[in-house]
Amino acid sequence: MKKIYLLNTKILLLCLVLLCTTASSCKKWLELKPEDGLIDQEYWQTKEQLKAAVMGCYASLLKGSSMPLAKYLFIWGELRGDQVTTGSDTGGDEDISSLNNLKRDELYMLRTELSSTNQLVNWVAVYKTINYCNDVIQNGPKVLESDKTLTETQFKAYLSEAYALRGLMYFYLLRNFKEVPLKLNVTESDTDIEQLPKSKEEDIYKQIIADVKYAADNALETYGTMASDRGRITKYTAYTILADAYLWMEDYQNCIDACDKVIASKRYQLFPIGTQQEDWYNSVFYNGNSVEGIFEFQFDKQVSNPFWDMFGSASKEFKAVNAIAEGDLFGVDVLDPNNRDIRGNNTSMSEATSAIVKYTGDRTSSTSFSHWFVYRYSDVLLMKAEALVWLNPGDETNNATAIDIVNNLRMVRNALPALNSGTVEIPLPTASTSEISRFVFNERAREFAFEGKRWYDILRNAKRNNYENEQLLLNIVAAKAIPSKQQTVINKYKDHRSHYLPIYFNELQTNKALVQNPFYQ
Repeated sequence: MKKIYLLNTKILLLCLVLLCTTASSCKKWLELKPEDGLIDQEYWQTKEQLKAAVMGCYASLLKGSSMPLAKYLFIWGELRGDQVTTGSDTGGDEDISSLNNLKRDELYMLRTELSSTNQLVNWVAVYKTINYCNDVIQNGPKVLESDKTLTETQFKAYLSEAYALRGLMYFYLLRNFKEVPLKLNVTESDTDIEQLPKSKEEDIYKQIIADVKYAADNALETYGTMASDRGRITKYTAYTILADAYLWMEDYQNCIDACDKVIASKRYQLFPIGTQQEDWYNSVFYNGNSVEGIFEFQFDKQVSNPFWDMFGSASKEFKAVNAIAEGDLFGVDVLDPNNRDIRGNNTSMSEATSAIVKYTGDRTSSTSFSHWFVYRYSDVLLMKAEALVWLNPGDETNNATAIDIVNNLRMVRNALPALNSGTVEIPLPTASTSEISRFVFNERAREFAFEGKRWYDILRNAKRNNYENEQLLLNIVAAKAIPSKQQTVINKYKDHRSHYLPIYFNELQTNKALVQNPFYQ
């Protein structure tokens, strides 16, 4: 599995120079790092080297393989949903053979015409980060033996960052592929590459929980600055990842418990009612590392993001679907144009151009270094609301709490009561479980528009209770399909195996233990 596990040394070294906190630790990393593999036996000697290795895990998040990791996460989380289209999509049956390979593959994914040759299903960028984490987990204990100034508490805190990042990466893989190889030891050279079969979904889930629980138990609560707390794994980052994983696997009480840990920490908060849209946008999205942030990929002037070409340039790859630009998601106050949901026009997207501006507002190609937002505090609140609704379906106390959470978020965002497609109905605690759940689901669409979460929200709500709400997913994909292929798309998505991505052809060729996901065989 060479494509999965070998590292791009030049990218790693560049990122480490930018991210290591002390010049000495970076210098030692650069001196001892072999050209054709990971760190040799000489490296694992001091706590400074251990810290530099941990920083390398974060550095890998900013890069990728053929594409940056953040771009994969956007595409996997949005392109199969109902909020994003491509710059090449005209909504018809046009011939797409004239498009370049990347744009053609994007359009194929958008139209659910996936195959194992589509470069967008290549998981190598995720496994690279996993390999960096495995390196720290496997070799980090050597430092505890050699550097007597490193305490057990400090050691476990460093390891917790690698464990949590590995768990997060496997959580992305689980949601997209369902079953993948569980690689838990480091690959240092070509000779270490293993022929690994896929692990079962439940085994991957157990590993995710074990990894992230280690971080919840041992990570630091703070590193002393807002930027570090948002750019590195803290105890409360770990609890947030746990909450998400528990919600995905329908373990609602554990999800609520994890959310409550984050809420009780009082380290995060929503901006108050009346906050001006520009102030909120600048703090949360333009500058990043705000009181609402929990975990963000820390792009900066030295390591820019891929978002300008994706969203900002004239030939942008992705844009909002027309319905969102026309007001169907955030609403329009026809009597007072200045009265608007602060998450909508000029924050998430532009109504005039359908451009996604959340990452590119007031930026240029040379200043494209806004962050990628993995988790924000509102995610914790809405995960708790969703879990409350399903913990004991019909429980009016839980329902009332869930509704209050959503209503409070709507108030601070100045959400409009009426949308182009109808009025937002605020359910009563006596409403049906599905109605209240849909209320939470719809608010997540507004809160996290274009943040790589929509497809997971759709799939999670559809597959709950053995696909009890399958129609939710079918309605969404049908509405997005071109008319001539609408029924074909519906029939395809009735096969639940199609909800996961195929394994990239090159992985099947290099790892003979792998078997293609059943739908694509």
